[in-house]
Amino acid sequence: MMILERHIHREILEKSGWVLGVLLLVLASNRFVDYLAEAAAGKLPAGLILSMLAMKLLAMLPKILPISIFLAVILAMSRMARDRELVMIAVAGLSSGFQMATVARVAALYALPVLLVSFFVAPWAEREVQELRDRAEVESDVTGIAPGQFREFSKGDRIVYVERAARGREIMEDVFLQVRERAHLGVLTSDRAHYRTEARTGSRYVVFEDGRRYLGQPGALDYQITEYQTYAVLLQQGTAGPVPDELEAIPTLQLLRQATPAHHAELQWRLSAIIAALLLPLLGVAMNRFAFNEHRYTPVFVAVAIYFIYSNLLGISKTLFKRDQISGFIGLWWVHALLISALLLILYLPDLRRRLRRAH
Repeated sequence: MMILERHIHREILEKSGWVLGVLLLVLASNRFVDYLAEAAAGKLPAGLILSMLAMKLLAMLPKILPISIFLAVILAMSRMARDRELVMIAVAGLSSGFQMATVARVAALYALPVLLVSFFVAPWAEREVQELRDRAEVESDVTGIAPGQFREFSKGDRIVYVERAARGREIMEDVFLQVRERAHLGVLTSDRAHYRTEARTGSRYVVFEDGRRYLGQPGALDYQITEYQTYAVLLQQGTAGPVPDELEAIPTLQLLRQATPAHHAELQWRLSAIIAALLLPLLGVAMNRFAFNEHRYTPVFVAVAIYFIYSNLLGISKTLFKRDQISGFIGLWWVHALLISALLLILYLPDLRRRLRRAH
């Protein structure tokens, strides 16, 4: 029996690796194309594309891992059924309960890395994505300024010209800035300049060093000339308070200390990945009771449809819970209860049919 268990475990884990690899490849390709488009539009520096892609894939793992093990169980059981291996297992005196118990042990082991990813790795990756996005907003301005060309900010109210760039374009040299405020026109010249983002508010500045400022009205001769060592010009106004984290980026321990429906909804959403990794493989074994042998890829399409419905119901429930339109007692639990009901119905449907036939 141990040999059969190891055989089933190996079959499921091998196919899970293949499925996970294919899903990651598809998602990485789509994301990579999106990031390339953003880089071409000047919204994302080219040097951050791979970092953004890696962090985003890590953040999406809680959604990918459950469907990977689900499809792996479906493919493994379908293959074993076509090759009559399941028939031989039944002839050996092992009932369908053996298959359920074997897959349940695989699902329990699989749920451990899902727990770590969902509770710790994914939130950390989401925070990294946010930091990279903030960095990209600043660096996109820097990389968007080509030496020898003019660059507009604030709908043309600020125009920057850079003669040279140094340190990987982090430092701008021989900088010219024109600032228009109502009827006044200001001009700044500087030997060096760099960007700075205020951590508390997210406001973005360009800081000029060792230069002159000319202020006056066009056509007039009474210009004010000021020499300075450091002069900061606001490019983009941030928020009044600290920049809030997205719910997906909040650490799990911090979620446990919060009492708002939005935080509870996010916590239940992270738990859902673990519950799905436990329930979906069992559903895959139960679905093998149906006659899919002649239709090789039908169980895969059915599994994808089931997961699509299940995932969307979880997403809808999460949104309703965040808006406090359903209670925390209902939350996302009813979706899991619906999946368990479907699992039990598939498992006991043959027995119910036999009883009904005997009753007639």
